[in-house]
Amino acid sequence: MTETPKVGLDRSKTGRAKGTPNKTTALLKDAILQAATKAGGKDGLVGYLEIQAAANPGPFMALLGKVLPMQIAGDPDHPLTHIIERRIVRPSDPNS
Repeated sequence: MTETPKVGLDRSKTGRAKGTPNKTTALLKDAILQAATKAGGKDGLVGYLEIQAAANPGPFMALLGKVLPMQIAGDPDHPLTHIIERRIVRPSDPNS
């Protein structure tokens, strides 16, 4: 009896393999997109999003804020530049 008793599961042998997509998440995302497409009527997903933009502008703008950063791209010949300006103003300065 040299075998040691097994106390718990070997977690390296359970669950999905690394890099395997979660099927439940993919199915849910697909179902949400299909439902939104049907809810938009003849205009499909775009129609549904237009309805939501008018009815719920706050949440729609939050969604738009998540999508926009992925859409911005600069021209290789004229790249986007960011300028950060910092001013220190004295409270007693009347010119500020």
